[in-house]
Amino acid sequence: MSIEQLIVLAVVQGITEFLPISSSGHLILVPYFTGEVDQGLMIDVALHVGTLGAVMLYLWRDIARMLVGLGRMLRGRADPGARLALQLVVATLPLVAAGYAASRYLGDALRSVEVIGWATLGFGIVLWLVDRAGMTVRRIEHLSYGGALFIGCSQVLALIPGTSRSGITMTAARLLGFERAEAARFSMLLSIPAIVASGSLQGLKLYQTGNEQLTVDAFVAAGLALVAALIAIVAMMGWLRRASFLPFVLYRIALGGGLLIWLYFG
Repeated sequence: MSIEQLIVLAVVQGITEFLPISSSGHLILVPYFTGEVDQGLMIDVALHVGTLGAVMLYLWRDIARMLVGLGRMLRGRADPGARLALQLVVATLPLVAAGYAASRYLGDALRSVEVIGWATLGFGIVLWLVDRAGMTVRRIEHLSYGGALFIGCSQVLALIPGTSRSGITMTAARLLGFERAEAARFSMLLSIPAIVASGSLQGLKLYQTGNEQLTVDAFVAAGLALVAALIAIVAMMGWLRRASFLPFVLYRIALGGGLLIWLYFG
């Protein structure tokens, strides 16, 4: 794979992973519009691992608080950090079960422009409707286990390319009345176990292939994606503290609608 394609993929992944616009959909579209071969699931996962590094750097205080809290919980003491960690576990379980079933029975069946177009458009409109109607009064500290499970169940829809894992979980959190920046914060925390699970599985497969060039490509892609993602996270969180999801919704409508027009009438 050329270094130019790796750079394009890393920038696209880094920018789109935590914005509510679907990183998986964009990664699938890149080969269509660059003329390059599909990079495959291995490189996709390497890019996600790079963005995992970015979110862990940005949210290191939350991660440290959860680790300390779990240590206190093991000593029999209640702690809000441990509670948040357990809520992430509860929210991740639906995706683990659905992801296993999807990988076994669907494979790459949903990796198409048509699916991406409709999902990008449809779930973008849903985000807009919920963001307009939702209250902005709750913070992560107010999240219940039932709320965490609800957000986790919504995450299953992200197995459809174009839906956006971050977008659908932010939509669910906004539906529960969470502030925009807090919805984004929980969505990013929720990405950690999801990416660790998929990255570990595909990393093992990558090791078993013994393909040195693919391994080098994966590391380069991950490093570039980390830098791009960190810049995107800082920009997004700054925006959501003072404004709405409208720019992301407009982008989704333009992209989804444009893809469908190109597909059906182009």
